[in-house]
Amino acid sequence: MDIRHITPVYAVSPQIDVADIAAIAAAGFTTIICNRPDAEVPPSHQADTIRAAAEAAGITFAVNPVTHQGLNMGMVDSQMAAADASSGPVLAYCASGTRSSIVWSLGQAGKMPTDAIIQATAQAGYDLGGMRGQLDMLAKG
Repeated sequence: MDIRHITPVYAVSPQIDVADIAAIAAAGFTTIICNRPDAEVPPSHQADTIRAAAEAAGITFAVNPVTHQGLNMGMVDSQMAAADASSGPVLAYCASGTRSSIVWSLGQAGKMPTDAIIQATAQAGYDLGGMRGQLDMLAKG
């Protein structure tokens, strides 16, 4: 498991496994957001399977499947709503963590300076510098 913190309360990860849930709970995460569409993974890694294990461990589980081609502001709003509703730190996952980082970044546009958004994701290992124009445009509203 490769958890990368973007902020103290929001982290991203590549695909998680049911076996990772105990460590995720022990790390203090109270919400998991699945950004990976079920069509990308076998049944053992689909949202309902991970949800059952997460909820059994007392972790809130939200599903917000994101594809690069279909990414829209509704998905961003859903991600931010799930994170805002969390009683503690959030772990979002997809295939590599990139989509979860992108959705977070878009949700921060206008709330944080663009440079700070890009720096936070870069420190977590995700180079989203190519999104600068889009983040700036969203920040202007």
